[in-house]
Amino acid sequence: MHLALIRLSFRRQMTYRAAALAGLATNAFFGVLHAYIMTALFGARDSVAGYTIPGVVTYVALTQALIGIIATWGWWDVVNSIRTGDIGGDLARPIDYFTYWCMRDIGRGLAQFLLRGVTIMILMAIFFPIVLPPSAAHWLATILSLALALLCSFAWRFLYSLTAFWSQDAVGVSRFAMSLATFLSGFLMPIALMPDWAGSLMRLTPFPAMVNTPIEIYLGIVPVEVLPFALVQQAFWFVVLAACAQSVLALGVRKLVIQGG
Repeated sequence: MHLALIRLSFRRQMTYRAAALAGLATNAFFGVLHAYIMTALFGARDSVAGYTIPGVVTYVALTQALIGIIATWGWWDVVNSIRTGDIGGDLARPIDYFTYWCMRDIGRGLAQFLLRGVTIMILMAIFFPIVLPPSAAHWLATILSLALALLCSFAWRFLYSLTAFWSQDAVGVSRFAMSLATFLSGFLMPIALMPDWAGSLMRLTPFPAMVNTPIEIYLGIVPVEVLPFALVQQAFWFVVLAACAQSVLALGVRKLVIQGG
């Protein structure tokens, strides 16, 4: 059943090619704009905090590639499920509610990886020098890290979507949670370029596991001997977020009243 859910979600996403192209055009525009801004910030310096100019441009390209994969903005599936009462049918399925949406999100993320992730990297490489992972270990770790980033992102999105059990304005709460993740994940700027105190605080949260960690692994900023620790740290945050989501879900289901049900 798990693989069937992933496959169905993947096929569904692949049918929305026009929407993917529109998103791709937007990513490309803002990616190029962001890359020029970051390049200008370097001035005459060749590197800052371990980032070279090609490295920071690649960082920007990867953040744009990740937008569709981790659904940084605009994921309303669980909110809509709760608000419409569809959750009643979902809870009756022979699969845990969290796992059900997780499998669907994996399928969605895989489709977005192919439709927008790979494509945006190729487009950015046409305009800017894009660097590649420095070793086979970094290539492998990048793949694993992207998968963990997707899982961490899903658990976070699922968690804040559960506010729909108690709030009539779950969309507003969700938008705040999305903005929080956007800023603290290093999406706007590599955490290494932040002031030390800010970077230290950001690394204490789960959000870097969604963006900053996979990109630093890709760029080789994370040394080979530290790669296992970085991956374990991402897995740790997924377990923590998933446990929180399951606990909040249990409270929400206890409170759930479906009209006519």
